[in-house]
Amino acid sequence: MILSGQEIQARLGGDIIIDPFDPARLNPNSYNLALYGELMVYEEVVLDMRKPSRVRRILIPPEGLVLHPGQLYLGRTVERTETHKLVPMIEGRSSVGRLGLFVHVTAGFGDVGFRGYWTLEMFAVGPIRIYAGVPICQIFYHDIRGPIAEYVSRKYQDNTDIQPSLLFTELDPDRTSDPQRTFPFGIERPGG
Repeated sequence: MILSGQEIQARLGGDIIIDPFDPARLNPNSYNLALYGELMVYEEVVLDMRKPSRVRRILIPPEGLVLHPGQLYLGRTVERTETHKLVPMIEGRSSVGRLGLFVHVTAGFGDVGFRGYWTLEMFAVGPIRIYAGVPICQIFYHDIRGPIAEYVSRKYQDNTDIQPSLLFTELDPDRTSDPQRTFPFGIERPGG
């Protein structure tokens, strides 16, 4: 069962944390999350699942930034969320989808207990100009049945930045025990 907007608001500060929260962005059964002012792109020609990939950061200027087809852009939400006893999910807003912008390629499904910013896997069908702060996607919440074991991950839990894939840490057990601190090619993670 999906929570209503009123139920989302009623659970704020308990099972649901959305920071910052703006009541104007509350919908009948979801909440609109905004796009942070920076993107990340991979610099590798071929991405290798077993290796970290170099990334480049792109600031979104006030006049907007044109995204081009054939390029994956990683972004993140302005809002940090935390969810307990519920399954959080994100979807692109229909108004954004109608402009040909996919907000997540596969990772719209969250886990009970996730804390952090949502990394967005953005892909444009055609050239599109985007802006920082625009409501880009919506988060909604499902009830869950049965015993709950909250999400535990040294990769993505409590993230403070856009998160490129850290799949290589699963495929190479000799990697550091704390992949949050192992950012590819010496790029220092903000706050870490």
